[in-house]
Amino acid sequence: MVDVHCHILPGLDDGAADVKESLAMAQSAISDGITHIVGTPHSSTEFKFDYGRVRALRDQLQRLVGDRLVLATGCDFHLNLENLEALRKEPALFCINQLNYLLVEFSEYSIPPTTGHTLHDMKLRGLHPIITHPERNGIIQSQTNLLASWVRLGCYVQVTGGSLTGTFGPKARADALRWIGMGLVHFVASDAHNTRGRPLRLQPAYQVVREQFSDGMARALFADNPMAAFEGRELPYVPEVVAAGKPVARKKFWFF
Repeated sequence: MVDVHCHILPGLDDGAADVKESLAMAQSAISDGITHIVGTPHSSTEFKFDYGRVRALRDQLQRLVGDRLVLATGCDFHLNLENLEALRKEPALFCINQLNYLLVEFSEYSIPPTTGHTLHDMKLRGLHPIITHPERNGIIQSQTNLLASWVRLGCYVQVTGGSLTGTFGPKARADALRWIGMGLVHFVASDAHNTRGRPLRLQPAYQVVREQFSDGMARALFADNPMAAFEGRELPYVPEVVAAGKPVARKKFWFF
């Protein structure tokens, strides 16, 4: 499995507190069957994104874990004016593995009506926005049509593994499963922050998707699509958005 959203890098935000915790998270990932991880610290008004420091910490952690795990960097990109200006100047610094996929996190308090234009502008500049954990955002939870409109615009969606296993409550779990069934979800990631309440594990969520949908769906959301984003390629699994309650067509998995 490939984890494209994880706060494993130490001392940068509300994720791993130190290198010791980072190593414990890395060991958990290896034991869980994860082969690639993208360290994605927040880039927000609260946590300033310093690419040089991020890369230095990634390099340090990579040396410590050796070839047991492949580490890359990106960020948990918040839509504020300062971030958007920095993104226009050097977009690759914020992207997964410094290529073209960008994790985008929305505020839980307000989403500007111009958001669609902002996402469209990212697309025009060759970026692929990935909306992170909408099933944990109260505004988006109540507006599935808004999420669907962004997907039709060409954006992708990532839900959290813990949401599928009930860690974030029944509403988040129900929405995540419903949106997978509607063809609105392209990635599942850990969004791990520590070794306790937000551990670096994906296998339990993988089993949920496998049981609720299919082996092909699980491989697409946990391995094939994340690896494509990691390498800057087109996603192999991009379903058509369907009405609520209708299953995703089996023919979407012909490539397996």
